Amino acid sequence: MLTRALLRYRYRRLPEARRAAQEAGYKGAMYPWQSGSNGREESQRLHLNPRSGRWIPDNSFRQRHINAAIAYNIWKYHQATDDHEFLYFYGAEMLLEIARFWASITRYNAAIDRYEIRGIMGPDEYHTGYPGADPEMEGGLDNNAYTNVMAAWVLSRACDVLDLLPKVHCRKLCERIGLELDEIDRWYEIGRKLRVPFHGDGIISQFEGYDRLAEFDWEGYEERYGDIQRLDRILEAEGDTPNRYKVSKQADVLMLFYLFSADELALLFEQLGYPVDHEMIPRNVEYYMARTSHGSTLSRVAHSWILARTDR
Repeated sequence: MLTRALLRYRYRRLPEARRAAQEAGYKGAMYPWQSGSNGREESQRLHLNPRSGRWIPDNSFRQRHINAAIAYNIWKYHQATDDHEFLYFYGAEMLLEIARFWASITRYNAAIDRYEIRGIMGPDEYHTGYPGADPEMEGGLDNNAYTNVMAAWVLSRACDVLDLLPKVHCRKLCERIGLELDEIDRWYEIGRKLRVPFHGDGIISQFEGYDRLAEFDWEGYEERYGDIQRLDRILEAEGDTPNRYKVSKQADVLMLFYLFSADELALLFEQLGYPVDHEMIPRNVEYYMARTSHGSTLSRVAHSWILARTDR
């Protein structure tokens, strides 16, 4: 039961995740991007670029989507095993506290009647902030599509978990963690009003403002460097930054197509109030495949499954 053991590790680190959320001004549990043995954040804050010999800021700790990944693993484990004991005594509490975190990190934008998540990083990792912004003082991006969709998914699954629990157990758990009905009602609302940015012909924007970035000279750089998988290091050595371009290290928007079937995605986007047509998925796959350098060992694994799903 390796998966169960790994998820129990997350449960044992739940108190530290709660402390991290509280210290950052949020509710619930905020798990670290890189977890120390006691559950504290161990992500490096400086990164050595071997091409330039310079130490540069590392803001990977802003990848809050790790919390959605943990919730996704809890849900998928329960679906695969029907392990009610794990869900009742460990999984439900983690999932509810992660939902609390997502609800607390959102901000309501009355102008568009949508909730937004600002100042984070998506799975791409090349984009740490907006062009010209100080990565330390103004780091992070707004409304990363993957993060927002996953947050909506977590909030919905948290409501489902409350329905799955035996009534007596559910009442005791809610009393223990102080979860009340008005908070659950807010989850329901946020899960249907999170913003997902789009640009042109149904293309999901990787984050707000992605469409305003410059196109990258892929052919020119491949001709000059050959291997351009680590574009971040190449550009930094040139005094440039990936933050200016439509480039990706690995799947970001496309991670949605890795984790969910077309039917599941259609339901998610319908829940969020965004229309989805049959051709949206292949258009997005083609668009982002042409802008990805595969700078991670995991990149081709995710993309191979996405391509297999797109063209069976």
